[in-house]
Amino acid sequence: MGAATKIVTDATFADEVLLADKPVIVDFWAEWCGPCKMLSPILEEIAAAHADKVTVAKFNVDENPQTAAAERIMSLPTLNVYVAGKLVKQIVGAKPKAALLADLAEYL
Repeated sequence: MGAATKIVTDATFADEVLLADKPVIVDFWAEWCGPCKMLSPILEEIAAAHADKVTVAKFNVDENPQTAAAERIMSLPTLNVYVAGKLVKQIVGAKPKAALLADLAEYL
C-alpha cells in the first residue's frame, strides 16, 4: 500500500467512508487476487493526483468479511464510489488507467 491510499476496515468503514465529507472510492481487494494487484498502482496514482477531491480507500475483504458481505461484494476487484454515505457507482474488474479515469471522471 502506498501513502496516497487509506486502509479501511470493518471497524472504520462507517466513519471513514459513509461519514466522509468528500467522495470515497473503496477498492475491495484480496492478497490472492491478481487483477487487484494490477489495479493497486493505478489507484495510488489516482489517489495522489486527486487527493483534494476524493479519498481512495483499500479494503481487504479476507480480513474484513462483515462489510464485504453487507456491501454485497461478489467479485474482486470491485470499486465502490460513495458520496454522502450512499453507493453511487460500482466498477467490477480491473481496467486500464484511462478507462478507470473515464469511469470516475465525475468524482475527480
